[in-house]
Amino acid sequence: MAAACLLAGCTSLEGTGDKGYVSGNGQITELAPADRHDPVSLAGEDLDGEPVDLASLRGKVVVINVWGAWCTDCRKEAPDLVSVANAVDPDEVAFLGIDARDPSRENALAYERTFDVPYPSLYDPQGETLLAFRGTLTPNAIPSTVVIDREGRVAASILGVLPSAGTLESLIDEVAAEDG
Repeated sequence: MAAACLLAGCTSLEGTGDKGYVSGNGQITELAPADRHDPVSLAGEDLDGEPVDLASLRGKVVVINVWGAWCTDCRKEAPDLVSVANAVDPDEVAFLGIDARDPSRENALAYERTFDVPYPSLYDPQGETLLAFRGTLTPNAIPSTVVIDREGRVAASILGVLPSAGTLESLIDEVAAEDG
């Protein structure tokens, strides 16, 4: 037991430091349709207290972005996310945010106003909704972006800051082009 504890302390993984979250490195993972798991079950309240259910978006490609108003990396990628969200066909692609670990809705709403975010975000002060992405996202990987296929399954993920708007557009296009 003592050896296991000692070895656990000797990894190359960095801790959260004083940030309280782990910055991803922008790693992109894509899953072939045959390798995707069951549809993601995700529901909750948005920042305005309205119900949101991922199941209601089936038939569309869905981009889910995990963010926090307190997260400087989230602020870096917000303009690219907003740009892509405004450019896609809303009949084919939907965006949904997950506001993770903000202590108040007011902070999160101010973030949305600052960046003119055009899509709803689930309010998740405890970070519990991230459990729906077990095996895809780590609970502390903020920001992260997940692309969901038309059947509600994880098709791609980006851990960390979105590399570019073009990267997200390419992932969306690839998933949208699949036979559904």
